[in-house]
Amino acid sequence: MSAPSLPPSSPLHGAPSRSRLVRAGWLAGLPILLLIAVAAFSLGLSRVSARLERQASAIAAGTGDGQPEPWLRVSVAGRDLIASGEAPEASQREAAVGRLAAIEGVRRLTDRTGVIEEVSPFVWSVERPAADRVETNGSRPAEVGAFELAQRLKPALPRDATLSDHARAARGAPRDFPDAAAFAVERLQDLTTGAVATLNDTVLSIRGEAASLAAYDALRTALATPPQGYTLGTIEITPPVVADFHFGVTRRPDGSLELNGHVASEGAREEIRAAAAQAAEGAAIDDRLRDARGLPQGVDGPALARFVFKLAGLLHEGRVGFEAGVVSVEGNALDQAAVTEAEGLMREARPAGVSAGRVALTARPIVPYVLRIRRGADSVTVSGHLPDQASRETLLARLNPRFFRESIHDRTRLAAGAPTGLTAALAAAVDPLSTLASGELTITGTHLRLTGTSLYPESAARLGRTLLQALPPGWSATVTVASDDKPAVTAESGACGQRLAERTAGHPLRFAPGSTALAPEFYPVLDAVAALARACPGERIEVVGHLDPAGAKPEAQADPVADEAAKETTPKPAKVSAKPESKKDAKSKAAKAEPKEAAKEASKSESKPEKTEAERAEAGADLARARALAVVDYLQKAGVPLERAAAPTGIAPLSDRQGIGLSLRS
Repeated sequence: MSAPSLPPSSPLHGAPSRSRLVRAGWLAGLPILLLIAVAAFSLGLSRVSARLERQASAIAAGTGDGQPEPWLRVSVAGRDLIASGEAPEASQREAAVGRLAAIEGVRRLTDRTGVIEEVSPFVWSVERPAADRVETNGSRPAEVGAFELAQRLKPALPRDATLSDHARAARGAPRDFPDAAAFAVERLQDLTTGAVATLNDTVLSIRGEAASLAAYDALRTALATPPQGYTLGTIEITPPVVADFHFGVTRRPDGSLELNGHVASEGAREEIRAAAAQAAEGAAIDDRLRDARGLPQGVDGPALARFVFKLAGLLHEGRVGFEAGVVSVEGNALDQAAVTEAEGLMREARPAGVSAGRVALTARPIVPYVLRIRRGADSVTVSGHLPDQASRETLLARLNPRFFRESIHDRTRLAAGAPTGLTAALAAAVDPLSTLASGELTITGTHLRLTGTSLYPESAARLGRTLLQALPPGWSATVTVASDDKPAVTAESGACGQRLAERTAGHPLRFAPGSTALAPEFYPVLDAVAALARACPGERIEVVGHLDPAGAKPEAQADPVADEAAKETTPKPAKVSAKPESKKDAKSKAAKAEPKEAAKEASKSESKPEKTEAERAEAGADLARARALAVVDYLQKAGVPLERAAAPTGIAPLSDRQGIGLSLRS
């Protein structure tokens, strides 16, 4: 038989003892006890912290007597206190810190307080370390108060940004500091993370990167009018980076240039404008560039600009553009040679990192035909078109002696289509241009425009009359010449004579044999004499010519431009077609002609006796007077009034050992 089963509660089943049951119950209740203890401790600590905060706040509030606001600030962390702020006096600081230390239950007091001091320079800065936070450092005005200043700055904060004030109160702030501080904080709205604005007394400096093109423009506009009483210091605002960085130059029909696209910095803008001024050759420049970064890696910005302007210099009208790493050019070229030159530049002269784009150029006839001569301080630049190489050489031959002190830059190109009378118009206008202190001569079709500044009002008034009279038929002119109205320093009569002797000493104005053409070395002397005439209004300049050495042979004094002008205005003889002569007929005619020609020459020599001594003297006197009149003419063109420069008649010419005689007469 099987044994009978026992009930579960039987001692034979191993029932737990009483002690084990008690121990198990205690263990089960332990977490509850811990929770109760922690809760009690937390509640007690919270009550202690609240009490500490109430007492500390009362002490802090008591520091506001006689101040814009309480200077003491206290933060509570459990049973620890952190005190900060600047007391008006050291005794007030010590008293406040002592009261905080005496609060019952304080475990640790961290003292970060100070005493308000006079600082110079008064420096305050505001930084944007993150998009949602703005921090202030340095010194803030003690007479304003931290809370009041924060309220003034709050409307100027970037959107969704909070203000953390780490500045210390101090005395010595400039007037209207809160307004200037708010202006500085407001500028951070247009700058990215990391931007800093600093007020150093009354000087505002800003460093940072613009958030966008619109923000960059807004910054430039705002900084144009800083707060009243404040000036701008170092402004280092980096333009924004754009994805579509591009740059272009457009040449208009009148020769002016339009700059558009992006430029990386103000320094780069200045370099580009300098290159544009050279390419424009005196024409207007319309700068529409916007500051931005984003030039592709590996592309040299200055080299790119030089390349673009070199292409633009080949255009009569059109555009050169750089976009997405590619340069393209389109429009009407100066001539067919310019088309070929542009194609060669695109193939062989592109800067590193730049790809060749479209070359869409035409070479239509140059209408209107333009030539420009611009006189600067130390150079003369000739640009535009001339019909052929001979015309270029004759123009330069006329310019060189008249502008011998300036360097002459020839940038002309050769192209058909020149108007009739171009060379004659140049012959008439180059001399007036040479008498100006600065100026420009522009020929557009058959219209001539002369602009500039004359040293003398008399010369400026006379140019308009004389130039119109000298132009070839069918030509018109506009003369806009201003005079330098600076009053001349008047010298005494005796001093005038001495100064004339000083300016002409060692510079004999001696003409070449048989010539009445002014030599290049005459011009600086005559210019000095003309300037002297202005300082001596009561004196008249008398000019006496000189003779040639006995037996001297006249030198050829051809004026190539004048000769070409004469050719243009002299009708060519009609061509007569004839049957070519045979050698036999030619010999027969020559044999018959020889006796006749010999007889004719003999007849001439017999009928034309040599000049007498009196006739030679008269011819020499005429040549000397012509030379004197040439000098008078130059002086009058240089501004000497008509009645104050003359070559008197009846005065014997000077000997061949002297040059032109110049003297003053009251």
